[in-house]
Amino acid sequence: MLHTAAPIDRVFIEIGPISIYWYGIIIAFGAILAIYLASKEADRLGLTKDLMLDFVMFAVPIAIIFARIYYVFFEFDQYVNGPWWKVFAIWEGGIAIHGAVIGGVLTAIVFARVRKVSFWQIADIVAPSLILGQAIGRWGNFVNQEAHGGPISQATYESFHQYLPDFIMNQMTINGVMYHPTFLYESVWNILIFVGLLLLRKYNPVRGEVFLTYAITYSIGRFFIEGLRTDSLYMFDIIRTAQFISILTIIVSIVFIIYRRKTVSERYLDAPPKNKKKNKKQIRKRKNKVQHD
Repeated sequence: MLHTAAPIDRVFIEIGPISIYWYGIIIAFGAILAIYLASKEADRLGLTKDLMLDFVMFAVPIAIIFARIYYVFFEFDQYVNGPWWKVFAIWEGGIAIHGAVIGGVLTAIVFARVRKVSFWQIADIVAPSLILGQAIGRWGNFVNQEAHGGPISQATYESFHQYLPDFIMNQMTINGVMYHPTFLYESVWNILIFVGLLLLRKYNPVRGEVFLTYAITYSIGRFFIEGLRTDSLYMFDIIRTAQFISILTIIVSIVFIIYRRKTVSERYLDAPPKNKKKNKKQIRKRKNKVQHD
């Protein structure tokens, strides 16, 4: 294996005693872009301008907390005998995207009830932005040389050498051994899902189907990619947690799609109920004005 160059420095910049890491910069960029795109789409569909920003203010911190709880729960042996504060040491690594999604979904359910909006509409709006943010966020794992697969064979190395740029080959070579760039596999898969969801919503599917399609397609990719990784969380030392959650998510999402197609009439592009009422009032005012004139 020829690629033995020094890895990318994890630190983006140091300001006195404070170190700002590339991982945080990349995650923040993905989150900001996702929030921007979701806000624009919410505005296009007629939701109030600040709705998505209000939702994000609650969803982001709760998602991070759930991502950490999820990781600690399945890696409890690492923390049971250590200092108690290690449970909160996110800066040392250890968050799980499935935990973040669970936290985000629970937040969306409560938020939708309080604000009297459709949970499924919020979920549909957020889904493409969420998967794009995940695609960008995986490059934080790349810089950290984590979430990679096992060692590749010489034949695979030579094949990669023809297609992958040197900076990826270098970063995925650790102590002279190149590992499967599973971060790249997932990032590319997520971008394909993002494009697919944008196309799907143009066909005005049943409300909720964009989000459920995100859940199914992401879980399919995650199931196979997880099988290559070397840092997986396990349930009862038997099955990889992410693979079990992926299978469960696929089954539940398919059931929801079938059920909603039979019972729900609302479509993705349908205006929110409040806006429909406003539109009817405006139409009545115009009619009254014409009659008066």
